[in-house]
Amino acid sequence: MLRELLLAGLIMAVGLSIAGVGTYLYQWLANTQAALRYDGRTFAHSLGHLAMSFVCGPFIMLQMGWQHDRDGTLSIGSALIAAFVGFGWAFITGLIFVGSYFALTA
Repeated sequence: MLRELLLAGLIMAVGLSIAGVGTYLYQWLANTQAALRYDGRTFAHSLGHLAMSFVCGPFIMLQMGWQHDRDGTLSIGSALIAAFVGFGWAFITGLIFVGSYFALTA
């Protein structure tokens, strides 16, 4: 059982690291703040924003969880929900990338 738990942690770590690298790479190349969005000037831009949101989504969700409220405090509820969604999303992203890696190399 510990082996499966460590494998799930590894998959989440891969997904979160790919999301972080993708987020900072997108922000560096596009010179804009990464956000969850699906709008664009053309259909191709919309698909690009949608793909970026899917890959970079876990990292963006974790950043959104640490935003302060109007009174300057940190909401524990929003931080926990963002962490739950972000790490679950990172598992899916990591599973896709790790699965693709093993499919291509095996």
